[in-house]
Amino acid sequence: MATFTRRTFLKTSIIGGVAATCIKPYNTLAAIGKQEQFSSRVALTTGNNRADMAFRALQPFSRELIQAIGNRRVVLKPNNVNINIQLASTHVDTLEGILEFLKSIGKTGNVIIAESAANGPTLDGFKNFGYFRLADKYNVKMVDLDQEPFDTVYAFDEKDFRPHAVRISHIMLHPDSFIVSAARMKTHDRVFATLSLKNIVFGSPIKDMGFTFSDSRKAGTNSDKPIMHGSGFRGINYNLYSMSRQLHPHLAVIDGFEGMEGNGPNDGTPVDHRVCVAGTDWLAADRVGIELMGIDYSNIGYLNFCNQTGMGTADLNKIQIIGESIADHRKHYRLSDNFKEQLIWMNRVSQNVTTTQYSNYRLSYT
Repeated sequence: MATFTRRTFLKTSIIGGVAATCIKPYNTLAAIGKQEQFSSRVALTTGNNRADMAFRALQPFSRELIQAIGNRRVVLKPNNVNINIQLASTHVDTLEGILEFLKSIGKTGNVIIAESAANGPTLDGFKNFGYFRLADKYNVKMVDLDQEPFDTVYAFDEKDFRPHAVRISHIMLHPDSFIVSAARMKTHDRVFATLSLKNIVFGSPIKDMGFTFSDSRKAGTNSDKPIMHGSGFRGINYNLYSMSRQLHPHLAVIDGFEGMEGNGPNDGTPVDHRVCVAGTDWLAADRVGIELMGIDYSNIGYLNFCNQTGMGTADLNKIQIIGESIADHRKHYRLSDNFKEQLIWMNRVSQNVTTTQYSNYRLSYT
């Protein structure tokens, strides 16, 4: 994206956008008559440029986003699970594509890029990944959520079945914040996959200044992210579901230009996929992302819980796919080595659960 001028960017985007709008999800009158069956829309684009793909994926939602954003502050939330590993973190070009779209609909007047990185200083990650070049170009403010006010919520812990206090960024909970999840398509070692919801729920707990996820972290500094993970495969799935009522994206953008498979969210390997998913129904967007990764949706506990309680649309028969076909771009991502252990969320709680199970529960945040 660095080699693109705004003129060439918009020219490419407009051409791509026209092409995308010419791809119709229905090609018969009978199919057109079935449009009423759809509850949600999700856009799927492909291409060779992240920014352009994100821009085109958002175009079908222009009218509703102008109204939904209104005068609210737009919070563009990347996923920076590791401030040093680009494959694990949101690419600057995806953010630029979103910002170009917001500019095209006149909504860049009050935008921030905000994160609480998991393993170190947030702004160090922003610098490492080149985010600061967006500040002047789009008049966007870079925000470290760890330095902002917080509220307290309570998360479930499966070790003691008690609520535990978690500090959550006030910005992420504020009703005037319009939350955009700019996620990476990755496998995960606890809930199979990281997509748009997980980026918000586990990026919102804050940590103390000076905290780094290493043996050398400063004494007396803490991160509340582990608390939200619930101490087990049941706990993490339940907390993702329960927190989704108050912590969820209003707009989901999932970058699968280069996905991660295997032992994500940090230690996986790249997948050349070249897809981008976007939608205003985060659950529908995450379901499409799961399908593109070739993962069995029935194995994803928190998404099934959210579907059962009406948090969005997860039934593919009720999701209108705009643009490309899922079947034409589905890949089968290699799962985390412990994927069988993750399925414990499906089983009844046993009194024989031991500390051995918890010691095998690897820590890797967002």
